[in-house]
Amino acid sequence: MKKQNIAPALILILLGGWFLSIEIIPGIKAFAYGATTWPIPIIGIGALFTLVGLLTWTPGLMIPASIIGCIGGLLFWQNTTGNWESWSYAWSLIIVAVGIGILLTGLMSRDRGALIGAMWVILVGVVNFTVFGAFLGGGTIIHQYWPVAIIIVGVVILLSGLFRKKG
Repeated sequence: MKKQNIAPALILILLGGWFLSIEIIPGIKAFAYGATTWPIPIIGIGALFTLVGLLTWTPGLMIPASIIGCIGGLLFWQNTTGNWESWSYAWSLIIVAVGIGILLTGLMSRDRGALIGAMWVILVGVVNFTVFGAFLGGGTIIHQYWPVAIIIVGVVILLSGLFRKKG
């Protein structure tokens, strides 16, 4: 069996098992569709992608794993706090999640170019989050911690210099 067939097969088997357990076991159904817990299975699907990516050593699965996990985490936070208006700027954290996924993919595949690209994608996401959050109601947290964006720019520039190929 080819390695590229194993990852999607495992994901489908495990997802099917999860959804079957939701239909058969009332306690799991209550957890999966609960008023406060419904985003947790989304985080779990992101964790599932991560697990399958690591077990089959399929670096490309880290990108969807990061995106799904980020969306699940955002939904859980918003559901817990009731701050649904934060979608006006929180969407930019999905860009950060893509960058984290590229970073993990680059680490797994030992690709320097992916690491540098990941840092720039993360930087773009953090800057977008900071700017949009400041203008669209991010509150005191963004106003208090905006210098973190400057620190991240410095770290990205430093790391891109360290990882840049010579010659």
